[in-house]
Amino acid sequence: MSILEKVEQTHSKHAHDYVNNLFETVKKRNPNEPEFHQAVQEVFLSLVPVLEKNPAYIAHAVLDRLVEPDRLLMFRVPWTDDQGKVHVNRGYRVQFSNAIGPYKGGLRFHPSVNSSIIKFLGFEQIFKNSLTGQPIGGGKGGSDFDPKGKSDLEIMRFCQSFMTELSKHIGPDKDVPAGDIGVGAREIGYMFGQYKKMVGAYEAGVLTGKGIVYGGSLGRKEATGYGAVYFVEQMLQNAGSSFKGSTVVVSGSGNVSIYAMEKAMQLGAKVVACSDSGGYIYHADGINLDTIKRLKEVENKRCSEYVLAHPDAIYVEGCSGIWSISCDIALPCATQNEIDQAAAKLLVQGGVKAVGEGANMPSTLEAIDVFLDNNVLFAPAKAANAGGVAVSALEMAQNSARLSWTMEEVDARLQTIMSNIYRACINAAEQYGIPGNLVIGANIAGFVKVADAMIAQGI
Repeated sequence: MSILEKVEQTHSKHAHDYVNNLFETVKKRNPNEPEFHQAVQEVFLSLVPVLEKNPAYIAHAVLDRLVEPDRLLMFRVPWTDDQGKVHVNRGYRVQFSNAIGPYKGGLRFHPSVNSSIIKFLGFEQIFKNSLTGQPIGGGKGGSDFDPKGKSDLEIMRFCQSFMTELSKHIGPDKDVPAGDIGVGAREIGYMFGQYKKMVGAYEAGVLTGKGIVYGGSLGRKEATGYGAVYFVEQMLQNAGSSFKGSTVVVSGSGNVSIYAMEKAMQLGAKVVACSDSGGYIYHADGINLDTIKRLKEVENKRCSEYVLAHPDAIYVEGCSGIWSISCDIALPCATQNEIDQAAAKLLVQGGVKAVGEGANMPSTLEAIDVFLDNNVLFAPAKAANAGGVAVSALEMAQNSARLSWTMEEVDARLQTIMSNIYRACINAAEQYGIPGNLVIGANIAGFVKVADAMIAQGI
């Protein structure tokens, strides 16, 4: 029996039955969407004690309303490649909740994108954005377009076609997209340019993650990775430990991974492994971050090239084996469900003391149970990786005020936000009788703020 189920069974049958019946309804209404089901189930189980203590949330059907997005948009995205051939992809935008602010959430361009992926990400975003303390609601979007192997002109044409449709549904006070997997500064720039053309106005706050020269925020690129490490450091310090002297494994080698590695190194850790979709690097003496940045941020090459510059490192085909490496701290920063039950057991056997989720939902429910059952400190994604969207909200604030803050100002605000999120999670878990459980604490703290706003605004 999972720890979440044990918590559920200690509370009232009424709340228990309500949650189970609603979850069955969610599965029936959203068939063949396993990622969405997983995200909903994890939140539902956490909220049983809240619903028991606050029956108004059931009476006002808050959860019934939250699991149904305000709208789910799906649209055709035609574009032409460099040979003149026409391709058609699907575009998505889910606008889940604007109870506490405009819809806010990234755009993901990846072949795996479908309605289940977009809905799970959007649902998680409701609570993550609430935790930041910023006035932003939950949304998400993207396309099954794969930017890998495409020329700059092909990517530009796709982004322009995508934004031609999306521009009808977004705005600085309505819905503010950002980047995610496959969508970086280049893609944001192309989409911002097309948005300006479509609306005939310079609305800087409509997209975040912009280039610094046209309204972007210093520190945004680093924010998700830095924020995850700041959160985990708070968690470690509360347990009498820290990153200093720790051995760290980080999955991925994109934006989140690179800056999680950078901040962990700055705090005295030795990062020994990272990965991409092809395989992983193990470097016992410590990953050379300059090499990774050159390969990924400048040359757009694969991790396998790392060993050419560092022959004492090892490259292994296939990325899942990275969790067999012994470490003190694991930071999964690649993609959803990359750590399953078997991988979690390998990490425990390897002596892992803490896991901090840099990606969105990178651990399965079974993997989380393994960590909690073995007293591994666990920082859930919706809390630990909230730094990116938090600084996106700071970018929106700077755009609204026509101001730019220094890197030091942004980083100081980020540290404060992550510290506040940690305290909110700890306090919520303690208030509802599950002290120290950050999974439940994050879900409760994120939910209560949104639920209270929904009740205040009527049905």
